[in-house]
Amino acid sequence: MPRVCWCKDCQHLASNGTVNAIVPAEALVFTGEVTEFRKLAASGNELTRQFCPQCGSQLFAYSSARPHLRVVRVGNLDDPSSVAPIMNIWASSAPAWACMDASLQRVEQQPTAPTPAPAPAPAPTQPSSARP
Repeated sequence: MPRVCWCKDCQHLASNGTVNAIVPAEALVFTGEVTEFRKLAASGNELTRQFCPQCGSQLFAYSSARPHLRVVRVGNLDDPSSVAPIMNIWASSAPAWACMDASLQRVEQQPTAPTPAPAPAPAPTQPSSARP
């Protein structure tokens, strides 16, 4: 679920909106160390940002409200163009000069959390035929 975030924190980070992909926490695999910073977000949830301790680049984030999800900062990907946002969030916080793609869904504040996809149903089993 890639989206452009216009919250005040993202604007402080980039002087603009930031493009972020939301992924299941268990799907995110990386090597190396991250340093964490925690704060109370405008939503009222505790926000944890994870960044590179060597260069300071913000890499990931997660919220106490959705510990099963991780925010990945798309600008850090080898090919940021490989991920296209589908919505603008915290649009009510965007500056008057913000250039928002009108074809993207607009959410004024925090969108509802994405629901995890249901696990696929197990394939039906065939009863084994017993032979005497």
